[in-house]
Amino acid sequence: MGENCERELAVAVDAARAAGEYLLQQRSNIDGLSVNEKGVGDFVTEADRHSEKLITDRITERFPTDSIVAEESGVRESNTSRRWFIDPLDGTTNYLSGISHYSVSIGFMEDGVMMAGVVYDPCRNELFAAVRGSGAHLNGDTVSVNGSYDVSRSLIATGFPFRNIRYMDEYLESFRAVANMTGGIRRMGSAALDLCYTALGRVDGFWELGLSPWDVAAGSLIVTEAGGNVSDFGGGDGYLESGNTLGASGACFPLLLKAVKTALDGTDLVS
Repeated sequence: MGENCERELAVAVDAARAAGEYLLQQRSNIDGLSVNEKGVGDFVTEADRHSEKLITDRITERFPTDSIVAEESGVRESNTSRRWFIDPLDGTTNYLSGISHYSVSIGFMEDGVMMAGVVYDPCRNELFAAVRGSGAHLNGDTVSVNGSYDVSRSLIATGFPFRNIRYMDEYLESFRAVANMTGGIRRMGSAALDLCYTALGRVDGFWELGLSPWDVAAGSLIVTEAGGNVSDFGGGDGYLESGNTLGASGACFPLLLKAVKTALDGTDLVS
């Protein structure tokens, strides 16, 4: 399969499903979960932490020398070029509010290249997966970005910069630019699923600033393997470092990038 990452993909799928099942079980005890606020509008629960442990335990058992970059426990470095990016609950605010739109995201990188990615939506039992060179899949079926494109009817996903509120004015400029040329914008609350919806063609594109690498590592590979493009706001490949991420179908990508880049021109958001 693709770049010979069958074992890594299998472990990621197993871990994502286990974590997702746990998150669903805990929904019945949502009022009893301890909740902490890491920042304004940025929450972490004991469900996040336990979900992350379920994932890291499975990865460590199979690949004990690999590096791990996880949202809640931080970075575990090693001397290997193999690295995992883990978001145990992307969409914590939705989860706490009883909104059934959140996900588990696991990405695997080797020698600085994303090689495998899994995003699991436990509420809909939708598992998105990709291995470099093998295409993107939803529950085993091949998926691809929208092949035809009418900008006036397109639907674009986004996320508000709650971790970078100082950039709200700049973000709103990009929002205005995209809104003026498209058919609609949706803010759903899980960047990982926004990227997967782009890969599936449910939306034509996505942009958000100030994301963390675990938010987009898996989803970015799923988009590119589905035939789309992913970049930072300058059109480069520095989105894992900057967190400024834009993904879209091939036809939508240049138009969305131009709109966002033009709106943010002159800021340090465009490299």
